[in-house]
Amino acid sequence: MLVFKILRRPEWNALSQTGRTRGAPVDLADGYIHLSTSGQVAETAAKHFAEESDLVLLALDDTQLGPALKWEPSRGGALFPHLYRTLTLEDVVWDKSLPLGSAGHIFPEGIL
Repeated sequence: MLVFKILRRPEWNALSQTGRTRGAPVDLADGYIHLSTSGQVAETAAKHFAEESDLVLLALDDTQLGPALKWEPSRGGALFPHLYRTLTLEDVVWDKSLPLGSAGHIFPEGIL
């Protein structure tokens, strides 16, 4: 199953250049990298990136993330994927721009 990470363009650029990241400031503060399922990612974008337009959506294969991927309760008790290790460029199955439209973020076809 694919899980998703939303990064700001500078965060994606840094990952692209160095090949690894510990995540965004919220990830560093919490001690793990916040991920979302396809059913959660639109709400994540709306809640945490509502006014941000230059975002990148990363798709990751949950089976390739190994035992460092934990499913833990978060918003409303739903289980969210959390990655307890560095995210590497090799983990990324694909990346796509996540532009902001008049009604919210515009996700690639077939994601939601």
